[in-house]
Amino acid sequence: MGCIMAEIKELLEKLKHIADNPREQLDNYLAQGKKAVGVWPYYAPEEIIYAGGLVPMGVWGGIGPIDKAKEYFPTFYYSLALRCLEMGLDGTLDGLSACMLTTLDDTLRPLSQNYKVSVGRKIPMVFLNHAQHRKEEFGKIYNAKLFESARKRLEEICDVKITDENLKKAFEVYNENRRLKREFIKLVGSHSQTVKASDRCYVLKAAYFMLKDEYNTLLKELNEKLKALPEEENLGPRVVTSGIICDNQGLLEVLDDFNICVVADDVAHESRALKIDVDTSIEDPMYALADQFARMDEDPILYDPDIWKRPKYVVDLAIDNDADGCLLFMMNFNDTEEMEYPSLKQAFEKEAIPLIKMGYDQQMTDFGQVRTQLETFSEMVQLNNM
Repeated sequence: MGCIMAEIKELLEKLKHIADNPREQLDNYLAQGKKAVGVWPYYAPEEIIYAGGLVPMGVWGGIGPIDKAKEYFPTFYYSLALRCLEMGLDGTLDGLSACMLTTLDDTLRPLSQNYKVSVGRKIPMVFLNHAQHRKEEFGKIYNAKLFESARKRLEEICDVKITDENLKKAFEVYNENRRLKREFIKLVGSHSQTVKASDRCYVLKAAYFMLKDEYNTLLKELNEKLKALPEEENLGPRVVTSGIICDNQGLLEVLDDFNICVVADDVAHESRALKIDVDTSIEDPMYALADQFARMDEDPILYDPDIWKRPKYVVDLAIDNDADGCLLFMMNFNDTEEMEYPSLKQAFEKEAIPLIKMGYDQQMTDFGQVRTQLETFSEMVQLNNM
């Protein structure tokens, strides 16, 4: 048992190092003669990049100053967008051959255009304007054509050939990647002493900075070792997390201090894009990607005429995973998430499940308020379990 624990610790430390050092990862790939493409939020068809022999590198902001980006946005703009642009302007993304940007919500539309006239002068943009009416046949056809345009643009910029055969191979790799992540997330719920909340985040985050076949090898090994361990008692509250991103080191330390066990998540940076695999029986690769996107649901940035479908989904996540409550990390100035909060709050109140809303920003360093909220929440859980 001790040997397995040591091997798990080694794997967790390796994946954390990768998650914490994306620049080192990028430099390693460039030193191997590979070309890399930045993948910005949300729902970019990363498989197209991988199929061209290119390295997809996630761009999700992060802790750091916001100076040059203020020349393009007001200071009260969505911090994730500000930090992503700042990374392009300050040289953090230098070495990338291109960046793939989408426009799925109102904060991303100005970001793509500001990128075009700033960072885009040195790192070309692959622009994707998804059809929100994605389920109808006309929407699938439009998105398939959009993805085909992205393929041609990448081939032109990076001087590569992206074949249908390689796309289908990429689908297999990425479907396995999603399956392994889903399995890992389930295993964490029953092994929260071995894999803390911070470990869970770093494992999932590392995937943004690795070729997926390399990542799959490590994650498969980690999952197998976790399955060899007996299930562990949760030392703290079992929660579902929700929001855009919650990878701030200070926040994760607070979650660990309260022995928070994240049994499932509704986080854009983590699980929202993992639910649906590509249907490999569809012959046309671009239509297969459009079909996958058409089956994506329960996300505030995706159009759905049924406004209660998504709140029910998040509540069901808590019920199905026997969670004590939901921690909602609300990023400042994110209108899309803020507008859906009342319906989410109403759905949780109806089921008498605690929903703890926490203001969150990638630039935050003081998590005293979060600590106070979690202290109260933990006491409530203890009383309920007595």
